[in-house]
Amino acid sequence: MPTGAGKNLTYRTVAGVIKPFLWAVAKRDWRGVENFPTSGGFIVAANHMTNLDPLTFAQFVYDTARAPRILAKASLWKIPVLRWVLDSTGMIPVHRNTVGAASSLADAVRALELGECVAVFPEGTLTRDPNLWPMTGKTGAARLALSSGVPVIPVAQWGPQDILGQYSKRLRPFPRKRVTIRAGRPVDLSDLLGRPQDTSVLREATERIMVAITELLEEIRGESAPEVRFDMRRTAVAGEQVEAVADAGDAPAVLDVDGDAAADTDTERPTQ
Repeated sequence: MPTGAGKNLTYRTVAGVIKPFLWAVAKRDWRGVENFPTSGGFIVAANHMTNLDPLTFAQFVYDTARAPRILAKASLWKIPVLRWVLDSTGMIPVHRNTVGAASSLADAVRALELGECVAVFPEGTLTRDPNLWPMTGKTGAARLALSSGVPVIPVAQWGPQDILGQYSKRLRPFPRKRVTIRAGRPVDLSDLLGRPQDTSVLREATERIMVAITELLEEIRGESAPEVRFDMRRTAVAGEQVEAVADAGDAPAVLDVDGDAAADTDTERPTQ
């Protein structure tokens, strides 16, 4: 993974192509940039609603701080030209549910140690909440934060879903939509640093990050998020329990969803 790429020629070229499109379709309302550190590595963590918001998120960080190193799914590197772009701009492949996951963490920590900005979506995938509130996060962002000790800046965005629906392939560029993005103060994880990264510590750090993002989104939307955060693990287990009961008659089904593996397991997009 190239480090220290900064706003190199490839990065500037890609930004030069994407930015005019985003300017044409989005009215920007961006605030909170004073919360970005002016030096040293840091993590930026945002909510994830649509396949368009990685671009708005990246532009927000790129224009107001430094060129972000975005953690992206490793399958994108299978596309030859895109692979070259991703490598040239210093993006970090995430190998989900494989032995390569540890190398993804190590690459991201190394980038942070070199003073880079690493951008993550703690939910790990598009939110499944029916009203697009942030759902339960995965522990990857927490592991990265606790392993590196750098600040975590929460970011909430709202509006990209009006340009490109959650699972839609149809753009709705006109009329221009308002895209609101807010960056908050660093998430306080100081009491968790140096502690063993067991399940309870990782989940506490993850929840603090998700709470900070959700509170920013509540301010943007002017409404309150659900008291209970949507959790794909509970949904998946509930489905398995129904199947187990159907197969076993009156036999009880006992399923444990509290392990680290379950916490980081992704599920496929639900059938539409």
